[in-house]
Amino acid sequence: MKWENKSIDPAVRTMLGKADKDGIDTVWDRYEAQQPQCGFGLLGICCRNCIQGPCRIDPFGSGPQKGVCGAGADLIVARNLLRSLMGGTAAHADHAYEAVEALYMAADGLAPYEIKDENKLKSVASKLGIDTEGKDKNRLAKEVAETAFADFANHGSSPMKWLTATAPQERVETWGKLGVLPKNPDREIRTAMHQTSMGVDSDPVNLILSAVKLSLADGYGGLHLATDIQDILFGTPTPVVSEANLGVLKADHVNIIIHGHVPLLSEKVVEWARKLEDEAKSAGASGIQLSGLCCTGNEILMRQGVPLANNFLAQELAITTGAVDAMVVDVQCIMPSLADTAACYHTKIITTMPIAKMPGAEHVPFEIEKVDETAQQIVRMAIEAYKKRDPGKVNIPDEKSSVMAGFSVEAIVGALSKLDASNPLKPLVDNIANGNVLGACAVVGCNNAKVTQDASHIGLVRELLKNNVLVVATGCAAHALGKAGFLTSEAAEKYAGETLKAVLTAVGNAAGLNAPLPPVLHMGSCVDNSRIGDLVAALAGYLKVAVKDLPIAASAPEYQHEKAIAIGTWAVSLGVFTHLGVVPPVLGSQQVTTLLTSDPVESLLGGKFYVETDPIKAAAGIIAHIKSKRAKLGI
Repeated sequence: MKWENKSIDPAVRTMLGKADKDGIDTVWDRYEAQQPQCGFGLLGICCRNCIQGPCRIDPFGSGPQKGVCGAGADLIVARNLLRSLMGGTAAHADHAYEAVEALYMAADGLAPYEIKDENKLKSVASKLGIDTEGKDKNRLAKEVAETAFADFANHGSSPMKWLTATAPQERVETWGKLGVLPKNPDREIRTAMHQTSMGVDSDPVNLILSAVKLSLADGYGGLHLATDIQDILFGTPTPVVSEANLGVLKADHVNIIIHGHVPLLSEKVVEWARKLEDEAKSAGASGIQLSGLCCTGNEILMRQGVPLANNFLAQELAITTGAVDAMVVDVQCIMPSLADTAACYHTKIITTMPIAKMPGAEHVPFEIEKVDETAQQIVRMAIEAYKKRDPGKVNIPDEKSSVMAGFSVEAIVGALSKLDASNPLKPLVDNIANGNVLGACAVVGCNNAKVTQDASHIGLVRELLKNNVLVVATGCAAHALGKAGFLTSEAAEKYAGETLKAVLTAVGNAAGLNAPLPPVLHMGSCVDNSRIGDLVAALAGYLKVAVKDLPIAASAPEYQHEKAIAIGTWAVSLGVFTHLGVVPPVLGSQQVTTLLTSDPVESLLGGKFYVETDPIKAAAGIIAHIKSKRAKLGI
C-alpha cells in the first residue's frame, strides 16, 4: 500500500489518499522534498552563532576541523544542544507563567476562572511552606501564585522554590554538589543564550552541565509548575472514558478541533460549546462535536472527556476530512501549513495567542479578562463555517477506539488505596518486589516524520507489556497508544503478560471497574511528565532509595520537538535511563555522545541516554536495564 511507510494508523492512511486526491501538501510530502537532509545538521556540526559563519566541520577529517573562530566539533555540538534545550525550556516556562498569571487573576476576581481543586491548592501550598490555616481559597491561591512569581524574579543565590519543594531531597543534594541548581527559569534561559554566543564558553563539559541546569528549570519552572497550577484551576484529573482517532468527528455536527498546549482558553471553549448547542441546531447541525489534537487534546480529555482526534503528524489530515468547521490553535506544535490546507476546504483556522499568528488564519486574541467572550466568538465562528461546508468534500474515516485516561498520581494512589487504604503504595511495591510487575516505563513524546507514525510507540509498548513492564504515557505517545487500543481494560487481556495482567485485574476490580486497569496509564500532556516524576519520587521515598536505583526507564520513541530534548535531559537528571528512538544531532562529537550515553553522565546523575531506532531492540535494552536494577536491589 502506498501509505504504509507513513503511518500504521488506518485512518491516517485513508486521509493520505484523500489528501493526494485533493492536491493537499502534507508533512510527509514536505519531508520527502527535503531529502537528502543536510548531513552536517544531522550530526550537529553546523554553527550559525555569528555572522562569520555558517561554519561546518568535516566529519571525515579531510576538510575543516575548526570554525572561523576556532570552535571544533565538540564545542559546536554542545552549544547547539544547549540552544535546543533553551528553546524547549522557554516553551514550558512561558506556558507555566501564563497559568500562574491566570491563577493570580482568578484569585483577585479579575479572571472568570473558578479554583476547582482546593485540596490540590492546599497540598501545593503546604509543600511550599505556606501556612494554610484559616485562609480562604482565593487568599491561598494568591500566595501560591506569588511564590511562583518569586521564582521568576529570584535574583539571589538560593535555588528555585518550586524545585526544592517538589524534587526528591537526594536529587537536590546531588544537583547542588554539581552546581546545577537553577535559580530562576528566565535567568537560566538568558544565561544559556549568552553562554552559547560567539566567544563565550568553549568547554563542552561545562556546556553539558548547563544543559542539566536548564533541564531542571524546565522540569520545575515549566512542567511541574504548569501541572500544579492547572490542576488547582481546572481540577486534578480522575479516570474518564472517551474515544480517539479521526472517527470521533461527526458529519452531522459542527466539528471544532482544539489544538496546542495551553488549557486556559480550551477549557472555556468546551464550556461554551456545550452552552451554545441550541445555536448549532438552529444552523441545521445535530449539535457540536469537540475533539482535541496534541497536548491541549490531552488536557481536555482528562478533565472534560473530550475525545482525541489524532496526534501531531495528522493535524493537516484532520482538516482533509472536510468535516472540520474550525480548528482553534494556541501555541507549540502548530504546523504553519494549516492555513494552506484549510484554504482548500471551508475550515476556519483560528489563532489565539499574540506569539503564534499565521498568515491566512483568523486571529481572535486571547485575553484572560475576556476569555468568556472569546470562547463564545470562536464557537459561533465554527457554527457559521458549518453553514458553508461542502458535503461532497466530507470523508470521515470510521476508525476510533475507546480510551480510559485521567490517571493523575492522585488517581493512581486512589485506585491502589482500594487494596490498602492505610498504605496505598504497598500493593504496587510488593508486586514489583515479587516480580509480578517487572518494572515500569514512561513512554512519552511526539511524532516525527522520520519515523512511521505511531509504529515505534506501538512496537516498543507491545514488547514491554508482554514482559510484564507497566507503561505510563503522556503527550502524542498517549494519543498513539489510545488510537491503537492500549488504553482499555481489554488491552490488559490482549497485551499484558500474565502476572502484570493479574495485578491490573486486582486493582481494577478493587477500584470498582469489574475489569482490569489499562496496561498503559494515560497520565496527560507533555507538561504532565511532572506527574511521572512525582510518582517515581513517591516510590523511591517509600522504598528509601534514590530514583536512580528503581527498576524504571523512560522512552521517547518518536520525539521531534526541542521540548522533548529538555524533558529527556530532566529525566536523565532525575536518574532515569532514557531511551531515544530518533538519533539526536550530536554524533558529530564523540565527546558529547560519550558524555550523554555512557559512564560519565551516569556516574554523576544516575541516568543516561540510550539511543536505539529499532523499537524491538529498544524494548530489549530497557528490559535488560530494569533487570539490572532489580538485581542491584536484590529482588
